[in-house]
Amino acid sequence: MPDLLQHRSEPVVRRDQGVLDPNCHADTRRFHGGIGSLDLLRALRSSRQKRRLLSLNVQFPARTAAGPADERDAAAYLRRLEREIELIGCHLGPEQRVEQFHLGGATPGAEQLQRLMRQLRQRFHFLEHDCGDYSIDVDLHHTDWATMGLLREQGFNQVSIGVPDIGADSALSVACYQNPAPIHSLIDAARTFGYRSVNVDLGYGHAWQTPESFALKLGTLIELEPDRLQVFDYAQPPARYRRQGAAGQACTGEAKEAMRRICFERLLAAGYQYIGLGQFVRPDDDLMMAQERGRLRRNCQGFTCHGYCDHVGLGLGAISQFDELYTQNTEVLGDYLQQLDLGQLATCRGWRCEAADQVRQLVMERLACDLELDILAIESRFGLIFRQYFASAWRRLQQLSWNGQVELSDRFISILPAGRLEVDSICQLFQEDLNSPGQACGQPCIEPDAGL
Repeated sequence: MPDLLQHRSEPVVRRDQGVLDPNCHADTRRFHGGIGSLDLLRALRSSRQKRRLLSLNVQFPARTAAGPADERDAAAYLRRLEREIELIGCHLGPEQRVEQFHLGGATPGAEQLQRLMRQLRQRFHFLEHDCGDYSIDVDLHHTDWATMGLLREQGFNQVSIGVPDIGADSALSVACYQNPAPIHSLIDAARTFGYRSVNVDLGYGHAWQTPESFALKLGTLIELEPDRLQVFDYAQPPARYRRQGAAGQACTGEAKEAMRRICFERLLAAGYQYIGLGQFVRPDDDLMMAQERGRLRRNCQGFTCHGYCDHVGLGLGAISQFDELYTQNTEVLGDYLQQLDLGQLATCRGWRCEAADQVRQLVMERLACDLELDILAIESRFGLIFRQYFASAWRRLQQLSWNGQVELSDRFISILPAGRLEVDSICQLFQEDLNSPGQACGQPCIEPDAGL
């Protein structure tokens, strides 16, 4: 098998990034307080007028320092969340179908879940008969067959199974991490109740892990045959795994690199395909088929088959995306509750993607989703000379071309099989290109309605 992962000493590819936060693929470092609730309301009105389809994300935060501490606090949070649903829903039209829905964070209790779903269905047009992609995060420690059945009754057809808390007692974490029975039980429940897709999260690089223990865990997961695996580095875990008091201790760099190599080699050998951002899928998965057909997109939720939808976020820290506009709710629980008590939206910051950033984002998205970029299409749409506009990135792409990871021509940039595992880092070259004329000497000419 060829050496798909090159040595850390080579300057082109970053190894330590793991994956981006699966709960947020927007670059929140660029968000600022100049974007507020009025910007969101204008975007909602435009969405209604255009009758855009919707992707809905609701955050029910875990019991941490930033989220509800007990059942009473969770009930108080749910009341404010219902107010936000009312405030947002009244600005959208009944003909705007919810094609994608995700409930993230902690899994609400049975009564809270039923109450939340009733409120959502009163305000939003959910699809019937499993026509939409409706997914939920579940906690391995607090989910059983009864919960899986209830979630299915509420219309969820995709489930993501979380790994043990990294802030728990280390001995308990190791025991839970290595025991496949709870995950096996939930996967069996998902198959029995007819879920369309099952994802399992898998972290690597924690202090209590070794390459041997990681290989054992991965082997048990492969035997369970989940449809997707989301792999992440414990050095930068997804938001739902950041617990109060988490030690954050990591293993050695050599051990982490060994785990990463084991992960890619074993999953590829088992027939999974890597599509980027730590996401491995089976060949018949919806995301894989969308990529093969050129219909895969990437938004603030990550890879999606519904990139044509306006993305509406509800709850603590939730992000909304309407074309070039990003808005985010406050991540401070007290502020979130107070704003909704006053009958106001909890939007506190955001970002409007400027012309140069739109070029950059489109290039990165198409290269990540299609594994190929039509250079002439970009030049025609934005009125630029690609090699000059991305001069620094082009030089580094040439290095990757010499290494056999990409293929360059006058018309296309193509990611070759040897470079597919580094698609995230290859796309990042365009984000890091500081010599772009778009930053230094004017903006490209953008036709908003033009297509590639």
